[in-house]
Amino acid sequence: MDTKTTAGSTMHSAMTALSANNFAATLVTSKKEALAQIQEWIPKGASVANGASRTLEEIGYIDLLKSNTHGWDNLHEKVLAEKDQVKQAYLRKETTIADYYIGSVHALTENGMLLIASNSGSQLPSIAFNAKNLIFVVGQQKIVADLAAAFTRVKEVVIPLEDERMKGVYGFGTMHAKTLVLHKENAAMGRTARVILVQENLGF
Repeated sequence: MDTKTTAGSTMHSAMTALSANNFAATLVTSKKEALAQIQEWIPKGASVANGASRTLEEIGYIDLLKSNTHGWDNLHEKVLAEKDQVKQAYLRKETTIADYYIGSVHALTENGMLLIASNSGSQLPSIAFNAKNLIFVVGQQKIVADLAAAFTRVKEVVIPLEDERMKGVYGFGTMHAKTLVLHKENAAMGRTARVILVQENLGF
């Protein structure tokens, strides 16, 4: 079995496992398809929020948000536009209850678990509980065998790359302070948790 065939088999195994864990999994071949799928799912007028994500940058989602042609209520833009610190803090809390939270993960295990590493943890309330709908875009290189391999990937790949990015943008680095693992999505919560698996390498 060649490498390409093995990778495809791994992605389909992960998709099956995600479905069993109550995550709605969709397979696309390109970042262009991933962005189109997001646009199809989010209705006009819905509120949207997202964390910092190289994956979202690479598929064109961040540029789409900045274009203001989407028809969504961009909560992150409202936070950046507000200069009053007290009002801005309130708006930041509002982003945690957006109709849709769009992001990525740092690792996806073959048995369908999603791992997100964070420094501040600011994006975690939306992901764990608050957002009514989750959409994660996941590049093929993020699929790993198990949680042990997921933590190794974060330590050896994600944090060094994010640390370098942060130093370039802000002048200081990052750290792995908090971790969220989504083992399953409880159907009783009434949320929709979607995962778009992309047959390309995307993000960190």
